[in-house]
Amino acid sequence: MDITHVITRLIVGGAQENTVSSVLGLRRRPGLRVDLISGPTTGPEGTLEPVFDDHPGCLTVIPDLIRPVRPLADFRAYRTLFRRFRSTRPDIVHTHSGKAGFVGRLAAHRAGVPCVIHTIHGPSFGPFQGTGANLAFTLAERLAGRVTDHFVVVAEAMTRQYLAAGIGRPDQYTRIFSGFDLDPYLSVTRDPGVGRRLGLGPDDIVVGMIARLFELKGHDDLFELAPALVRRHPRLKFLLVGDGPWRARFEARAQEPDLRGRVVFSGLVPPSRVPEMVGQMDLLIHLSRREGLPRALPQALAAGRPVVAYDCDGAGEVCLDGRTGFLVPPGNRVRLEECLENLIRDPGLRARLGGVGREWVSERFRVETMVEGLATLYRRIGPQDRNGAAH
Repeated sequence: MDITHVITRLIVGGAQENTVSSVLGLRRRPGLRVDLISGPTTGPEGTLEPVFDDHPGCLTVIPDLIRPVRPLADFRAYRTLFRRFRSTRPDIVHTHSGKAGFVGRLAAHRAGVPCVIHTIHGPSFGPFQGTGANLAFTLAERLAGRVTDHFVVVAEAMTRQYLAAGIGRPDQYTRIFSGFDLDPYLSVTRDPGVGRRLGLGPDDIVVGMIARLFELKGHDDLFELAPALVRRHPRLKFLLVGDGPWRARFEARAQEPDLRGRVVFSGLVPPSRVPEMVGQMDLLIHLSRREGLPRALPQALAAGRPVVAYDCDGAGEVCLDGRTGFLVPPGNRVRLEECLENLIRDPGLRARLGGVGREWVSERFRVETMVEGLATLYRRIGPQDRNGAAH
């Protein structure tokens, strides 16, 4: 069976790491021939393209497949994908992300690809954007949905949102958690050498956040609460992992009198170094207003760190309120501060919630489980030969 995955770009991010792990894992399965098409990767979010240096022929980059809406470039990308699919004749085209999901599915359908699958890593529409953009993206998803045979979702919240928008039928959706290599997280310890390089002491209480430094990620809410928390807890520090266009803005806020020396910016780190960052944390917060299922949440839980998250999209499917952490209504800073206060004050509570989270995640988020789920789905809905076997 020949499968081509398509994604808009390969920045360092959850959807991209999911796609790369899926492609490489599926390539090791007998009977599956898998490749990946991506647009160019630029910007401060880093790139995963070097992962494919050891896999010649697996990755193809299409220059016109870009994230912003550019009608001429979008048409050229559509035409390039259509010609590629007509030439290579894959059995399945599996798309990821908004732009690649739209043009990729339309091109695959027109090229006569037998099965078109799309993974919804996060919503393309919702209250996080203006009315005009929301309407445009909803209509685009409805149009692409008409030529989609099946949807993979990383959280059931995505199924509910897309069905409510009139996209697809319930039997067209399958949830497959976004798996990752659990072992580095399960065995992580608080490395003093890493702490010294970051400016963190062994007695510091560290609240961590792994997120792009940009809008909708919730850093502003954290900075509003941080001064009061620091005044009450002199050993408290914040570790912000990631980079992005708003970094200078947040660095300026970190220079406010109450926060000077209390906020550490690690910058962008490769996925292989995320476990050592999580190892420095006592708890992790995730305040995004738009996310399918935040990868940082199961990563922290795998390391035995409790989590606090806004109840957006699929966060509540991992941040189990009162069991693995605390779920907070989006924007409710009073409740957010209360939850952080409880965890900062009580190491026993942190250990209990983190322990439950580690056990829960280890049963559900292994990368092998994700790859097996995709392979099973392909066999179930992919094209069959006349003997009933999957191509």
